[in-house]
Amino acid sequence: MDTSGDKRRPTAPHRLEDRLHALARAHQVPGAQLAVHSGGTTRAMHTGVLDSITGEPFTAGTAVPIGSLTKCYTATVVMLLVADGDVELDDQLGDHVPELRRAGPPCTVRQVLSHTAGLASGPDSDHVAALTTARYLQAHCADGTLVMEPGTDFSYSNAGYVAAGRLIETVTGMSWQDAVRSILLDPLGTVPSFIGAPGTPERQAARGHSANKASGRTRPVRQNLAPAEAAAGALMASAPDLVALALAHTHDGPGGLLPPELAEEMRRPVPGADPGVLADGWGLGFALFEQGETTWFGHDGNAQGTSCYLRADPHTGTVVAFTSNSNSGADMWHELSAELEEFTGIPVPGTPARPRPAATPMAATAQCTGTYLNGDIEYQVTMSDSGTLALSVDGDVPAPLVCHEDLTCDLVDPSSGRRIPGGRFVRDPRTGTVDRIQLSGRMARKSVLV
Repeated sequence: MDTSGDKRRPTAPHRLEDRLHALARAHQVPGAQLAVHSGGTTRAMHTGVLDSITGEPFTAGTAVPIGSLTKCYTATVVMLLVADGDVELDDQLGDHVPELRRAGPPCTVRQVLSHTAGLASGPDSDHVAALTTARYLQAHCADGTLVMEPGTDFSYSNAGYVAAGRLIETVTGMSWQDAVRSILLDPLGTVPSFIGAPGTPERQAARGHSANKASGRTRPVRQNLAPAEAAAGALMASAPDLVALALAHTHDGPGGLLPPELAEEMRRPVPGADPGVLADGWGLGFALFEQGETTWFGHDGNAQGTSCYLRADPHTGTVVAFTSNSNSGADMWHELSAELEEFTGIPVPGTPARPRPAATPMAATAQCTGTYLNGDIEYQVTMSDSGTLALSVDGDVPAPLVCHEDLTCDLVDPSSGRRIPGGRFVRDPRTGTVDRIQLSGRMARKSVLV
């Protein structure tokens, strides 16, 4: 039968590899990896160099700082402790984190893993470089720093995963790095590699890069993750490593690592968790992405000068992992993911798929103006004399803001006029007044009216 017109026919691997090379050049990405698991087989490919200064080539095993994808590993280790009976998902966080036993938030382990604990995002890494984990938790995870009541909504939190890492240390008696290595990485066959830790002789590590598309220049950057933040973002891994993690959560993975019912629990949407522009839903450690009638799980990860992505379909066992050593890798991923159906025969959700309802812009209202706080981050929404809204973050130049009748809002690029979905304002269910704003999945509570 002639299948030349069948759009679901997989593309030859060499054609996809050619496309990877071309997109890396087009987006000023020094090096990248792509791994696709489909039909029981994993195909891995790579392009470019791991360091633009040395010119050392990328390999399939090059370890890339994967940023927040580390949270998927941390959450999986917590779930393995649940499987062993050492932790219950509905235990209070303070039951396992001694630093939060008295002054910590009244949230559960489940809420921490799903970013529904109400914890602030967390401070800039440079500001906490000298803090121990205990000092970090006491300063940034106290009850008084909550941006919402636990379990009522979604607010992405690095600080929450610092607490999850401390839970792992308390329960296992090991450092977070040692626990992740022995409980998860070794069984997966992943060679451990961490930001800030001594390198592994047999494993190369990619250096992050900043690409300036206006000048055409790409320069190396350093990783600045604070030691206390390790559980939220310190892992380095390859695209095949990410595939191995995802397979541990599907029927194609190694048997006996994670009980199927707990893997399913991690992929189940948490009620009331609306991550806004980040994803279509959230489970326990995984973001959820809708593609037709199928819900994929995965996560995005950005370290200093790296952009990494994981998507997995638990029904077909298809997994796609992409790593790159440039901030411009995000644009490369968005273009590449849109073309992957030719290779996998299945459309891959590169970004959230939820259709945005036709939103009607509303007249600017003083209800939305004010100063909103998420930990150390200050968002200020102001209204001009002409009645237009603007958003400023930590005192930066304000950007125009368009609010809709459903309280979603778009940022407006001043140079192009293009609208960028930014987030949503949230009303207090008791009073009906706007008291919070969610931007990039992070909730901020109104502090002072302007």
